[in-house]
Amino acid sequence: MRIEKDFLGEIEIPDEVYYGVQTTRALHNFSITGHMLNEDFIAALAIVKAAAARANMRTGRMPAKVGAAIVQAAEEIIAGQWRDQFVVDCIQGGAGTSMNMNANEVIANRALEIIGEAKGNYALISPNNHVNMAQSTNDVIPTAIRICTIRKAKKLMAAVGALADAFDAKGEEFAQVLKMGRTHLQDAVPITLGQEFHAYAAAIKRSMRRIETAEQSLHAVNIGATAVGTGLNAEPEYITFVIEELCHLTGETIYSARNMVDATQNTDELAEFSGTLKVCALALSKIANDLRLMASGPKCGLNELLLPAMQPGSSIMPGKVNPVIPETVNQVAFQVIGNDLAISMAVEAGQFELNVMEPVMAYNLFNSLTVLTNAVNALNHKCVQGIKANVERCNSMISASVGVVTALLPHIGYEQSSQIAKEALGTGRPVKEIVVDKGLLTTEQVEVILSPGEMTQPGIAGKQFLSGAKRTA
Repeated sequence: MRIEKDFLGEIEIPDEVYYGVQTTRALHNFSITGHMLNEDFIAALAIVKAAAARANMRTGRMPAKVGAAIVQAAEEIIAGQWRDQFVVDCIQGGAGTSMNMNANEVIANRALEIIGEAKGNYALISPNNHVNMAQSTNDVIPTAIRICTIRKAKKLMAAVGALADAFDAKGEEFAQVLKMGRTHLQDAVPITLGQEFHAYAAAIKRSMRRIETAEQSLHAVNIGATAVGTGLNAEPEYITFVIEELCHLTGETIYSARNMVDATQNTDELAEFSGTLKVCALALSKIANDLRLMASGPKCGLNELLLPAMQPGSSIMPGKVNPVIPETVNQVAFQVIGNDLAISMAVEAGQFELNVMEPVMAYNLFNSLTVLTNAVNALNHKCVQGIKANVERCNSMISASVGVVTALLPHIGYEQSSQIAKEALGTGRPVKEIVVDKGLLTTEQVEVILSPGEMTQPGIAGKQFLSGAKRTA
């Protein structure tokens, strides 16, 4: 054991661990979620610390030997080492001070080890004086949250883009599959399955554009603002240098917020970004609902789609297969919507020069990004790419429906179309048969008018309409 102290007193620390007294206090104070910090966020914290050490060496304030050891320790964390040393709970008081000090202590003790000194010898390399030089929790944590969010957003956007491509590919595959469209869950007019899948792709692409736009605002950070946005204890040169180092380490265009006081007080951009995730989740959930309904059955439902069978669907009913991937997407959507509400409440709860609720914002935001990315990938690879159309079932439903009578309106008029619909419902005879038997149109004309092209892309039959058709509209 080693003894470490802060202004509250001394604490014994197991000598093998790299964290110190303030992290240990946080372990005692905050046993809330049982979840430690997100791995991408730990890497983001280490990126901020490496950038700060590099910047402080460039100003001459940080001794080169100390700075080099801090940078090496931070780079090891960025590469994935020492993650088990980040032990504080995700939800905590103090605006993330315990997260910041956890990083400071681990990096300081690892840096001491690198230069051949014992852990806890903070006179040589201090968590506060060196690792946290020219910084405050109030600029480190917001900056790390943004860097982590940007990196996670890239993964989500790649997944969403691939899903949109998968829906577009299915749209091409199903371009000639005519099926009944539905409004109010009732038969409407025909549509192609391809048109429906292209519409899903369009909705997903629109969600991706929203995420991309909101993500751009997160590139403005408040590092260098220190405690309240005034930059106390941070040289102007440091602020310039730390931004340059962040750009180098992240490969992103990071820049200082125009108003550092604003950027330290307010977190509305996190709410805006979370809102785009919520809207994306809503779109995905609606699509998942459609897939589940079109795949319902297989004998007593719509059965227009055949989803990949991923697992047995029941512990008691043999042979049952459920649409488990779309169901998962629905549940993820509910989680993301709930996360967004928590983030919204936390953003509103700021006071004066700081919003102390950033830990719960980060916890929910990172959760949304992670589960949404995973759900999108599952929907793409385990469902959409393997979907097949039940063409025979789609055709039989078209034949049995009176909804196709709407396509006859321009040719035989509303009144006659209504009479045909009534007769078809009463007798069960197909619309085509009734129209021809009444001599309203020829078989050839009906085939053209009720073709997939004319019913889903109006104008084709108008050009091909045979002379002698009775037009009353």
